[in-house]
Amino acid sequence: MNKKITLILTVFFSLSVFANVSFAEKEILIKLNQATNGSKWINKWDLSLPMDKWYGVKVVDDKVISINLKNNNLTGRIPVEITNLLNLRELNLGTNLLNGEIPLNIGNMKTLEVLDLSFNKLTGYIPVSICTLPNLKVLVLDRNILSGELPPQIGKLSTLENLSLYENSFQGQLPVSFYELKYLKSVSLYANRFTGKLSSAIGNLVLLENLNLFDNDFKGQVPMELEKLPNLKKMNISYNLFSGLVSNKLSLLDKLNMTMRNEMGNVVSLPVIKG
Repeated sequence: MNKKITLILTVFFSLSVFANVSFAEKEILIKLNQATNGSKWINKWDLSLPMDKWYGVKVVDDKVISINLKNNNLTGRIPVEITNLLNLRELNLGTNLLNGEIPLNIGNMKTLEVLDLSFNKLTGYIPVSICTLPNLKVLVLDRNILSGELPPQIGKLSTLENLSLYENSFQGQLPVSFYELKYLKSVSLYANRFTGKLSSAIGNLVLLENLNLFDNDFKGQVPMELEKLPNLKKMNISYNLFSGLVSNKLSLLDKLNMTMRNEMGNVVSLPVIKG
C-alpha cells in the first residue's frame, strides 16, 4: 500500500512540476506578446488555445523549444523575460520593427542554436553573454543599428557555423579569437566599419565557404592563406583599404576582382601576380 501511495504521489508531483514549467513559459510568451504589440501582429495568438497552437511556437515535452515570428509586424522591445526560456533552441524575430537593445543576459539560454534578430531597428552592442552560448550555430543580426566592436570572447562560440552581421555600424578589428571559430562556414560582415588587418590565422577556418567583408576599412596585405582554404567558393572583400599584390586565383575568386579604395577614397585595383 505504501509503495502504491508513493507511486501516486511521485506521478502527481511530476505532473505538477511539468504544469509549473508550462505555466512559467506561457507567462513569458504572454509577456513577449504584450511587449511587441501582439494585437497588431499579422499572425496573432489566440491565448485561449494551448501554446503549441500559437503561431510560430513549437512545444516538445511541455517545453518551448522554438519561437519563429519572422516578418510578423512585431514592434517595441524584446522583453528581458524571454531569456528565461531555458529550453529554447531557436529564436527568430527577424524582419520586424523591434527597437531597443538585445537583452544583456541572453547568455542564459544555453540550449540556443539559432538566434536571428535581423532586419529590425535594434541598437547598442552585442552582449558579451552571447559568447557563452555553447550550442549556438547561427547568429544573424543583419540590418539593425548595432554598433561597437565584436566581443573579444567571440571565439568561445565553438559550434558557430554562420555569422551574419552585415549593414550595421560595427567597428574595430576582428578579435584574435575570431580565427578560432573553426566550424564557420559563412561570414557576412559587409557594410560596417571594421578596421585593421586580416590575420593570416584566417587559414584556420578550413570549413569556410562564403566570406563577405565588402565595404569596410580593412587594410594591409590580403592574406595568401585565403587561397588555401579548401571549401571557399564565394568571396567579396572589395571596397576595403587592402594593398599589395594578390594572386590571380584570389582575384578571380573575389566577386569584384579586388577593387579597393585607397586612403584618398579613390577606387583602385590591386596588382595581380600572373601565373
